[in-house]
Amino acid sequence: IRPYSPILGPSDAPVTIVEFFDPACEACRAFHPIVKDIMAEHGDAVRVVIRYTPFHGAASEEAIRVLEAARMQDVYEPVLEAVLREQPRWASHGAPEPGLILQIAATVGLDAEAARTQVLAPDVVAILNQDRADVETVGVRQTPTFFVNGKPLDPFGEAELRRLVAAEVASAQS
Repeated sequence: IRPYSPILGPSDAPVTIVEFFDPACEACRAFHPIVKDIMAEHGDAVRVVIRYTPFHGAASEEAIRVLEAARMQDVYEPVLEAVLREQPRWASHGAPEPGLILQIAATVGLDAEAARTQVLAPDVVAILNQDRADVETVGVRQTPTFFVNGKPLDPFGEAELRRLVAAEVASAQS
């Protein structure tokens, strides 16, 4: 967890899911509603910390930059939802469309004009560079990769993630 990492849910939740996440990753998109469901099930006991993992190249990096601009504008969650919902349009691995992500984000409240400057901010570059370095250090090889209160999710799967989170919540409440 880095101090700059985006947090979904209460910042003081006793259980932290760290998700190494690529906005262009189909598995990340598939797991997003599951993670939201886990958060809803456990209420204030669970938060999710997003760590960026741009494994899918330029499209991933562009989406991450737009997400960071959205965070600066306090529209992170609606933009995250829109970017994932429209992923089949912008992340087509054969024919990426530059600028499409910004248009998608603008439909849910992002000020696209301000974002054009924000995506180039040194802070955004620093976040991308630090997360890339951490991905290397931690040895993340695929997305999504989850850690729950520091414990790696192994083996990977929805049922396993639900079980590990439930166990950590129960342990935090005892």
